[in-house]
Amino acid sequence: MPESVTSVQTSGRVGKALTRVRLFTERFTVEGDCDECERECELPVLSIGFDYDGTLLSLRDPRERFFVATPRGMVEVERDRAGEARSLCLIESFGAIELDHAPELMAPFDSPADYLVQVDGNVHSWCSFSVYALPQLEALGFDVTIDPAYPYHVVDDDPPWIALISPDEQRTDWFSLELGLQVDGRRVDVLSVLLEMLEQHREGESLDSLLRLTARRRAIAVGPNRYVTLPPERLRALLQVLLELYRGERTPAGKLCFAGAQATSLTRLETVLGQGDGDRLRFEGGDALRARGRSLSLSERAESANEREFAGVQAILRPYQSDGVAWLQRLREFEAGGVLADDMGLGKTLQTIAHLATEQLAGRMTLPSLVIMPTSLVGNWARELARFAPTLRVLAYHGPKRAEQRASLTEVDVVLTTYPILNRDLEHLAELDFYYVILDEAQAIKNSRSQSAQAVKQLRATHRLCLSGTPVENNLGELWSQFDFLMPQLLGSYASFQQRFRNPIERAGCEDRLAALRERVAPFLLRRMKEHVARELPPKTELVRPVELEGAQRDLYESIRLSAHSEVRQAIRSKGVEGCAITILDALMKLRQVCCEPRLVTLPASKEVPESAKRSLFFELLVQQLEQGRRVLVFSQFTRMLAILSEGLLERGIRHVTLTGATPDRQRRVDAFQNGEVDVFLISLKAGGTGLNLTRADTVFHYDPWWNAAAQAQATDRAYRIGQTRPVFVYNLIVAGSVEQKMLALQQRKRQLADSILGGADRLSLLALSEIDDLFAPLD
Repeated sequence: MPESVTSVQTSGRVGKALTRVRLFTERFTVEGDCDECERECELPVLSIGFDYDGTLLSLRDPRERFFVATPRGMVEVERDRAGEARSLCLIESFGAIELDHAPELMAPFDSPADYLVQVDGNVHSWCSFSVYALPQLEALGFDVTIDPAYPYHVVDDDPPWIALISPDEQRTDWFSLELGLQVDGRRVDVLSVLLEMLEQHREGESLDSLLRLTARRRAIAVGPNRYVTLPPERLRALLQVLLELYRGERTPAGKLCFAGAQATSLTRLETVLGQGDGDRLRFEGGDALRARGRSLSLSERAESANEREFAGVQAILRPYQSDGVAWLQRLREFEAGGVLADDMGLGKTLQTIAHLATEQLAGRMTLPSLVIMPTSLVGNWARELARFAPTLRVLAYHGPKRAEQRASLTEVDVVLTTYPILNRDLEHLAELDFYYVILDEAQAIKNSRSQSAQAVKQLRATHRLCLSGTPVENNLGELWSQFDFLMPQLLGSYASFQQRFRNPIERAGCEDRLAALRERVAPFLLRRMKEHVARELPPKTELVRPVELEGAQRDLYESIRLSAHSEVRQAIRSKGVEGCAITILDALMKLRQVCCEPRLVTLPASKEVPESAKRSLFFELLVQQLEQGRRVLVFSQFTRMLAILSEGLLERGIRHVTLTGATPDRQRRVDAFQNGEVDVFLISLKAGGTGLNLTRADTVFHYDPWWNAAAQAQATDRAYRIGQTRPVFVYNLIVAGSVEQKMLALQQRKRQLADSILGGADRLSLLALSEIDDLFAPLD
């Protein structure tokens, strides 16, 4: 290691020299393939000198010995070539290159330059050299000088940041942001540079692609020949926050526009730019907005230690349920909507009732609240409200005589109605003002173009809330539709959302956009899973039981598969994949029906196939379960399949009930099963996937798999929910090698999409039906 030694004498000789480094620019001629191809450029260079007690030697000085004057007279000095070499090695370790090693550059004859700062340099690498290398050289004892005319001066390496927040004069609860650095007593705008970087962020690219430099740091101009530098990790975090805030629009003055619902991003901005470190970030304006952001960003909510009673609620809420009510209260305080997305069976209804009861006791609920739900849930909501909050006046606005109830709609606390009734009576309901509009099973509006989705957005309400254990089932457009009802300003227009989030995430797997979307919706989406908050639940075991098709049933499957595949390929050739969705789904349904039961297929050949491998396996497994004293739920997409299974149960003398969309008295069937009058409950997936509490069941059969993993999970959770005390076994029956087995893989992809946005996964798997042919592959 070199030392800073100026006048060390040993036996009349001067010891090691002081290395002097000067940084400046030099004009070079760059050689091309011909004389006309030569060009001139100005590059940062270093000149190196060695100071031997006042005598300065350059690298080009050939002398090995020289004389210097001392108080004792002239002293002969031997040049310390080894020490000089060590100094040069250190300089080269920071990326500097000897000019002799860059033959394509021709310097002026009398140039003092010895080293290029970087061979393939740019402003970022040159400024990085100033910030990274020069201080270390000085610390090692080098004397470093930067030429006053050097065009890449780096000012304060960590200047203070200033963020200016102003309300939008044209739009309520909209704001603008300016972001700059305090340099030499003045504020220098850097937001425009950062937004230009984001605008270069192409669909599907990672933010890392913007930071792929040979330099250690990113240089940002703050004036003529003056720069500040940011380390990539800090710049990336800053760009990630701006990605959350930026909607692609700026004010005429270049400020960033954002909605008040995005206030939590300001909290992350504080963290990234280091407000916790003294005065590194100073906000001007927006104090109330930042306070809102800090309150809403409490996503890491500490679990309550104890169960809690709420005034007006005749129930003791579990700790996580108390936290849920507190979260709902916080959203109400800041006039924000939200999605209560707890796992099935964790009590979303009870938490909502406790929240409404709290609002009533506080005197804030001066208008009725409207709860909209699937038809099958009206009775359950009415019973739960009567049981847990008897002080709330409830009206079930449902049935053929509802016209007589319209005068009473404004005289109660809670109005219960259904999505079909809303569509029919929208003209009347849209005239009323509600305190809350609450959507239960809010995935009912997942298609933003559906009649229900359009209808709920026309209702007038002070507050809005969605309840759904499956807010994302198939694609991110479903999430957008719910937030378009809750807070349209949060995710913007559908076109903007598709361009900035859905396409990059679903098509290109862009994890930066996924993280930005997750951070944007996180304050307004609360999801807890059973395994995390209901640890007292018994274990759940998922089993896949494959069965092989043989004989006539196998031949029937293969014949239908060949015919359907040919029809599908022809349709794709003429219309494309998107244009023949109905053809594809119809063909796949026939194959699924063959797997379940040949009699389901409306073809003459199917009547000649009496056997069903899956039906035989089902009854074999069912008898085993019943012999062990277990209570069984059986789900199927096909109501005709349930009828065939019912015939088999009657033949075997097994007590059972059936629930489909055509069942007139749902509750009587549920009570019969819960009271132990029957042992088997046959349920169509569509009719019984929601709104049932069947904790007397401890075994679930999914007779045929469905595309949507969330729908099957909802069905399973009819049994696996709070109140269950026995281990639950879930059997998924599939035909090996068939379309059913392929559907399980698609289920997993959809589940990963939902988990990634709800916070349950770190990485995203693309959701795409990319190989149609694979679904129609032979059984082998």
